[in-house]
Amino acid sequence: MNDTVYDNLSLSRFGIEVDGHTAFTKYTISPGVITFIHTEVPKELAGKGVGSRLAQGALEAVRARGLKVVAECPFIAAYITKHPEYQTLLTETRHG
Repeated sequence: MNDTVYDNLSLSRFGIEVDGHTAFTKYTISPGVITFIHTEVPKELAGKGVGSRLAQGALEAVRARGLKVVAECPFIAAYITKHPEYQTLLTETRHG
C-alpha cells in the first residue's frame, strides 16, 4: 500500500493512492493561507484510516510551507478538532 500524500498543484488538491483508488482534499490558496474546501474518500477505502492519513499528510505539508489554514471542509475541520497539534495552523481569515 502506498500511503504517501502528494500535492497535485495542477488540480489544487492533496491526494493519496491506496489499492488503486485516490482519496483527495481540494483546496484554494491565497497569500499565506490555504483553504480546504472538500475531501473525498472512495467508498472502497472507507473505514481504513485513509482519510486521516490524507489529512495528516496535507496538514504536515501546510505546516512545512508556513501557511495558515481555513477549514471549510467538515472532514478537515473535524480532524483538526480531534488533533490539537494542528489547531495552531487555523486562522480566522477568510479568502475572497
